[in-house]
Amino acid sequence: MEQNKRLVLLIVCDIIAAILAILTAISIKHMKIPGVEEIQTFGVVRIVVFTVTVVFLSFLVEIYKNHHELIARDIAVKIGSSLGVSCFVFSIITYSSNLDEYGSGIQVSAIIIFGILQFLFHLIYRNYVKYQGFASRVVILGVGATAGNMGALIPESDENYLLSGYIRCSDELSEIPSDWILENSGGIYETVKREKADKIVVSLSERRGVFPLGDVMACKLNGVEVVDAPSFYEHITGKLFLEGINPSWIIFSNGFNVSQVRKILKRVVDLLCAGVGIILTVPFLPIVALAIKLDSPGPVFYRQERVGEKERNFFLYKFRTMKADAENGTGAVWAQKNDSRVTRTGAFFRKCRIDELPQFFNILCGEMSMVGPRPERPEFVTKLKEIIPYYSERHFVKPGVTGWAQVRYPYGASVEDAMEKLRFDLYYIKNLSLTFDFMIIMETIQVVLFRRGSR
Repeated sequence: MEQNKRLVLLIVCDIIAAILAILTAISIKHMKIPGVEEIQTFGVVRIVVFTVTVVFLSFLVEIYKNHHELIARDIAVKIGSSLGVSCFVFSIITYSSNLDEYGSGIQVSAIIIFGILQFLFHLIYRNYVKYQGFASRVVILGVGATAGNMGALIPESDENYLLSGYIRCSDELSEIPSDWILENSGGIYETVKREKADKIVVSLSERRGVFPLGDVMACKLNGVEVVDAPSFYEHITGKLFLEGINPSWIIFSNGFNVSQVRKILKRVVDLLCAGVGIILTVPFLPIVALAIKLDSPGPVFYRQERVGEKERNFFLYKFRTMKADAENGTGAVWAQKNDSRVTRTGAFFRKCRIDELPQFFNILCGEMSMVGPRPERPEFVTKLKEIIPYYSERHFVKPGVTGWAQVRYPYGASVEDAMEKLRFDLYYIKNLSLTFDFMIIMETIQVVLFRRGSR
């Protein structure tokens, strides 16, 4: 959940920046520090609307992602884009609500001040995650394939990590260049101390009989953080390292605690979302139905058997996006890029996720949740369970209209894709919470607006 914590930190700081921008703009207008009277004159509701709008638009332009890849120009462009849209939105609000010149003038000043504050903060944060002087130094215990995988993650991380090197403590086959292997003649703790490392990632291919328990314990007791490879992988990538976990890791790790209270709260949120979704969708049903009918012969709705919670099958509903006889002669197959079976209207509906709207009824029936692993077809599940370890575990929660895998990985059309999406699905189940669901829903809005990931 570290990625979520960073996201929350950045958003909270931008909320503070937005409020400061409004207060500063009011202060400039009155030429004094604003008191309760000045704030009430402008309106608390206007302050909340301003804050929510600028932060939401910042989220849509993805300013909270990949700070290790951004340069100052990238940050400025993203902020400029979001503030440009903010000006347009507030212009509409001004004209539609007859906002007086006093209020509109403060909003213009606040947008400019917020842009400056946001740019400075994100630039500072970007330098923090890139500046080696603030980096946490990492030593990897092991020199095999797993150790190599962990080392390769560090340069791509949005965390400020610096790889010090690898320690060889057994006869495992080395896959690490010799110049990255640290001299270990004085023992592991002395090596870690010499490298001024803050973290050890235990990445031994085989621990039985070779794990240096005493040395690692000495590191732990002297303030060095010790983590295993699966936990480090999860922390960096937001998914699980399937190759490195076993049933005991799942049992004893923090998470995978889908309590009854969480299920009830999640169900309440699902019903609210489904109810609102259906109310907003119903007026457009005739237009969608007419477009489908005019484009190709066949029914408006399409139902397909899927595997749900506890591997119980149910029928998932969609607007039809393929030809009526799409699977005649082929049986169940994954959709491919530029699939010839998809109609012209269907291609648009898939890009905009309009075809998924009937699944609000699946949510009302209790067969699906708003957020969860995407339900697969029984034919695929039978095959994938034989090939991919822990595939059945994704069925311990209700499938979702959207999910962590859907917003983080493109459409899956192979066994390899299914395995990669399972990493995200199990991460979601391990860290399930309403806050995480809300974040996924927000990222789904990004995916829909920018039309990513569908086929």
